[in-house]
Amino acid sequence: MPINNVLLILINKIRVFAEKPWRTKYSKESDIKLKNKKEKGVFMYEQLSFGDQMKRPLAERMRPNSLKDFVGQDEVIGAKSFLRRAIETDTFSSLILWGPPGCGKTTLVHIISEKTNAMLYKISAVTSGVKEIKEVLDNASQNRFNMRKTILFIDEIHRLNKAQQDVLLPDVENGNIILIGATTENPSFEINKALLSRSYVVSLKPLSIEDIETILKKAILTDSFLKCYNIRYSEEAINRIAVYSGGDARNALNMLEFIIQYYPEKEISDIDISLAVIDKVFANQQLIYDKKGDEHYNIISALHKSMRNSDPDAAVYWLSRMLEAGEDPLFIARRLIRFASEDIGLADYKALNIATSAYEAAHYIGMPECTVNLTQAVVYLAIAPKSNALYLAYENAKKDAKETRGMQVPLHLRNASTELMESMDYGKGYQYAHDYEGYITNMNCLPDVLKNKKYYFPRESGGEKRVKERLKIIEKIKENGTF
Repeated sequence: MPINNVLLILINKIRVFAEKPWRTKYSKESDIKLKNKKEKGVFMYEQLSFGDQMKRPLAERMRPNSLKDFVGQDEVIGAKSFLRRAIETDTFSSLILWGPPGCGKTTLVHIISEKTNAMLYKISAVTSGVKEIKEVLDNASQNRFNMRKTILFIDEIHRLNKAQQDVLLPDVENGNIILIGATTENPSFEINKALLSRSYVVSLKPLSIEDIETILKKAILTDSFLKCYNIRYSEEAINRIAVYSGGDARNALNMLEFIIQYYPEKEISDIDISLAVIDKVFANQQLIYDKKGDEHYNIISALHKSMRNSDPDAAVYWLSRMLEAGEDPLFIARRLIRFASEDIGLADYKALNIATSAYEAAHYIGMPECTVNLTQAVVYLAIAPKSNALYLAYENAKKDAKETRGMQVPLHLRNASTELMESMDYGKGYQYAHDYEGYITNMNCLPDVLKNKKYYFPRESGGEKRVKERLKIIEKIKENGTF
């Protein structure tokens, strides 16, 4: 057997039977504070044996330890950025790191832990409560007495309830702690406004395809375990993995590691990462999609805006992204109904009927049969003439409605359903339209302060051109009393 194969088999056995798993070492009292030689908080790891290192996932082995090794997020962490200077000089204030999974939030905290002279603590919003938070705050007060800063890192900070967030506020406000929160959810919706106002929000984006490709190639070339293989890859294959990852570096590295593990042991020394292998390994992989997360709203927004821009191809693509990921077809259908009135309106009289029919079809036959019904509606709405005149009409009327909410309904528009109401002039002066030529009168139907106010302004688009002409006729009748 070739020596290379022997070595690889031995490494695999070490990975399986290594004495200790890769993990941080926490104090016996709680998992809040990490006990280590440097007496810092979380993320300060002891030296590991080769076997322990091999047991760690590839994504963890490739986690950068310095800013120079950090890939992507140049706008946020680039050479001249505020955050980079703050980290390098250990002068940063409270931070909220907001971004999708695998974009570098936790890595930045790792790097901060290496750069700062402060005591660094970590808690998870999922497993920690007020008790754990107060324990950190008590330690922070002692650290402050000893002239040392305290940094509290809270992973998934959006999962903290209001009471837990309120506990943090005084200590963030008086500088007892520097808060670093990581979240995948929009902080403006999930985090206490008072807490948010005292923190610098760092918005991290999904990594670009080029960034992911760089990370994958670096792993193949530098990872101690992967270097033992004879790995061949095409640029197309690396690109395919990067595209599949969705901007998530962790996901991309996990996919690469899975491909490596796909090969049987007898072929372990010779690995060919090709498009054919990738498609075979991930043929049945479910699309990543969180029905309640930001990506859910991002994709439905993309569908809406693609239809608004009269782009049926893009619209069908975003539709398929949602449906293939398991989105409720009725949710999409409801949005189509809204779109039909908001962006098309009377420019195409059929649009609302088409959207409503698509909802009924999706309701009756469900997935996967209803995909073609929704596609029909999406394409129709995308190519239909557009007008937002109805949307603007309502928004303009809404403004006046709020400002004049105390105005009474004019007496002539009220029903005189009792003799008392009639004696109070309810309905007096009302003009029954069917008694007049063209079935139109010049009666004012608005509060006096809004008399002759206009809200609806049809455009020259599709059917609205005819609506506009009809309104001119109506105005002429009101002015002259005749056609």
